[in-house]
Amino acid sequence: MRIGSAIFLIAIGAILAWAVTPGLIPFMDQVLVGYILIGVGVIGLIASLVLASPGRSRRISETRSVVDPNTGERITRNESRDGAL
Repeated sequence: MRIGSAIFLIAIGAILAWAVTPGLIPFMDQVLVGYILIGVGVIGLIASLVLASPGRSRRISETRSVVDPNTGERITRNESRDGAL
């Protein structure tokens, strides 16, 4: 769930819980559904903010060693880069 969809769920939940007249939709407690949507939206918003934090990136290091066939010299190459999740 992304930040936009979490905010959308919070907005729809708030509309159902507080802006629409209770009993408008038969066979459903729309206030309870509104509170559930608000809760799911808040949990999704917190989760998306935690997962999008910059501290979750990781560093990848790679080392390669090769022997040059002409000179017999060992060549070592080190690479470091940021890995994406």
